[in-house]
Amino acid sequence: MLLTHCRRLITPHTDYRRYAGCSVCVKLRIFAGMDRKGKLYFRYGTMGSAKTAILLATAYNFEERGLSFICMKPEIDTREKRNVIRSRIGIERECEMIRHETDLYAHLSSIFRRDGAAFDWILVDECQFLTAEQVDQLSRIVDDFGSNVVCYGLRTDFRSLLFEGSRRLFEIADTIDEIKSTCTCGHKTIVNARFDANGDFVEDGDQVEIGGNDRYTAVCRRCWRNKKISQASRFTLFPAGNLKS
Repeated sequence: MLLTHCRRLITPHTDYRRYAGCSVCVKLRIFAGMDRKGKLYFRYGTMGSAKTAILLATAYNFEERGLSFICMKPEIDTREKRNVIRSRIGIERECEMIRHETDLYAHLSSIFRRDGAAFDWILVDECQFLTAEQVDQLSRIVDDFGSNVVCYGLRTDFRSLLFEGSRRLFEIADTIDEIKSTCTCGHKTIVNARFDANGDFVEDGDQVEIGGNDRYTAVCRRCWRNKKISQASRFTLFPAGNLKS
């Protein structure tokens, strides 16, 4: 329960229209987040599964319906110009950048206080690059303000290992959905394979190496394994690795 400015007790079942005349009570009700229950969503998929396109389409639908929202993405994603989320199909929207050191709870709650209302929805692209602490901060926004937070991103890296942000989302998200795509062989894609100039899969290197279709391809587990076996056999036959004609 929450004691309002008018000395009345607010519960989750309170009819807030009775207190619409008191702006202070309305703000208390907004910040208590008691009139709505948000969720933390994690929607993951491999590269090329239209995650960003779905986020942008969702933002467009929210805009049409008059819902308040904000689009965000980590600053580490440098493939496009700053402050823009852009899909490969050509649609884009302005966004707010998230720095590695940003406290998302402090930042978003300050915006809510400035505007006098919390966002209905918070859409985050490339969420795999968030820190575990930032995911926890977003979960606090959900719990304290009732905003819905939807995180779109990759599950694993080129070695099929979880990213930090993705791991934490798997641990605490309310709802987890897979955005599926298909390998060239017809199976579901699982691995975001990184390849070199010869087209061979790379198994060593930094977890984060920003790139697009020129450096990565999404494949199923079988194709990923068979490609690695094939190139290992070639390297055995041609140890110098001089395979280019």
